[in-house]
Amino acid sequence: MIRQLLIIVLFFQTSFAFCQVSLQRMALKNGDYTIGFHHYLTADSTRTYSRMYDWSNHRIPRPISISVWYPASEKLSKSKRMWVLDYMEILKQEEEWEHLPNDQILNWFYYPNTLDNRTHLEEQAAAFRQIKPATGKFPVIIYAPSYQASSIENFALCEYLASHGYIVMASPSQGSENRLLAGGTEKDLETQARDIEFLIQEVASIPHSDVNKIATMGFSFGGLSNVLAQMRHSQIKANVSLDDSIRYQYSTLQQSPFANIKKVDVPFIHMAQKDIPAQVLKEDKLNPELNYKFDFYDSLVYSKAYSLKFHHLSHSYFSTLGILFQPRDPRQDKTDAEIMESYRVVAVYTLNFLNAYLKNDAKAMNFMKNMPEANGIKKGLISLKTKEPKTKPVSFQDFNDLAVQQEYLNLEKLYYSLLEKYPSFKLPEGNLNNLGLQLIFNPETAQKGINVFLLATTIYPQSSNLFDSLAEGYLHMGDKQKAMASFKKSLELNAQNQNAIDRLKELNK
Repeated sequence: MIRQLLIIVLFFQTSFAFCQVSLQRMALKNGDYTIGFHHYLTADSTRTYSRMYDWSNHRIPRPISISVWYPASEKLSKSKRMWVLDYMEILKQEEEWEHLPNDQILNWFYYPNTLDNRTHLEEQAAAFRQIKPATGKFPVIIYAPSYQASSIENFALCEYLASHGYIVMASPSQGSENRLLAGGTEKDLETQARDIEFLIQEVASIPHSDVNKIATMGFSFGGLSNVLAQMRHSQIKANVSLDDSIRYQYSTLQQSPFANIKKVDVPFIHMAQKDIPAQVLKEDKLNPELNYKFDFYDSLVYSKAYSLKFHHLSHSYFSTLGILFQPRDPRQDKTDAEIMESYRVVAVYTLNFLNAYLKNDAKAMNFMKNMPEANGIKKGLISLKTKEPKTKPVSFQDFNDLAVQQEYLNLEKLYYSLLEKYPSFKLPEGNLNNLGLQLIFNPETAQKGINVFLLATTIYPQSSNLFDSLAEGYLHMGDKQKAMASFKKSLELNAQNQNAIDRLKELNK
């Protein structure tokens, strides 16, 4: 009997030791949607690539391995859910070892082949492969993984967001010529940014995606690429940074010819690891500035920005695979329970940030305005600071984009509403003249050009040139009476306007 009790005690001790971390214990509170998952391989024909381990000089169109999590409505048996091993098979494919036996995955890729890790492979995830998507349109999150990592590295967070009504699309981080990156260089940055841009185009092929509501999310090196992509893509409306390299490698981004901090004009949230202990800084020969320096955040001008520090998370644990498989560093890592608790908070802040800025959800916006403790976050778990954006000047291009949206109607009302909101706002006379003529000479937009000149002559009533151009517009449209009236007005303002003199002579014949 004593022996039996001892066996039972040892069993529970062993089970406890090997089950400190699991997807179930991670306990992300998924939303109302069933989670669908789809993985497929496509190619970017504008770039070439070499499969390293084929040992061939043959080059192919750049392969893009794509993972998509999406909201679904089917109610399915839990037995049909995906397993963690299913995700790791995708890692295998993206590493170009498709035919590697599954029992070798842990020996081959990154993570130790321990009993704990073999147990994780047998866990069930929350997603169901290739099930029918829910009806409706859903905002899109483009996820960029860490340095040379798989599209599925943060699958639990991606599942979580899909369950709350988001489509999440990801591709692996891979070098420009082959699987390997070149060391986190500006070339690597540009390569991954172009992959992100490829995904933005690709997501348009998903019928239930709302391409007007796209955000990027990235971990480590992937987040650096997200910022570059946002700088040159107005489609990106928000950016989630999971301890990404924008904090550690801002200088790499600044080397890009496309880098312009003033173009970072969307809401931005950065969730950072805890302070690195002095022992680790010394032993690993790390710069102490990693704990406090954040030049990118300090340089932001037009972005509403949030900076959170997670006091129980080291860098690796901002990803699902890191939490499940990464060996702990006894010099600095917190307990598994504390790590999983913090990861849950990462998920909650990510969701509320996206709900606030992509879905305009008032409750989520209040969450973002609150201090962490007011949102039920344990005191001391995170610290938060925020930064308000400066008002971005309105450009002529901004005005014209708004004018296009309203078919160039009611332009005076648009102009004065912008002037009231932005007192320094100006529409240069030359720009209005150029735009008006561009529109007038196109038969399909001629009346829109007239509308531009009517606004222009209201703003600049003493401009002989604008009345001359308006007259040319009327003449081009065949309205001789209005053309003559405008040419006469131009001459009243400038009696030396030879074009108006000649045109009136022709019209009076």
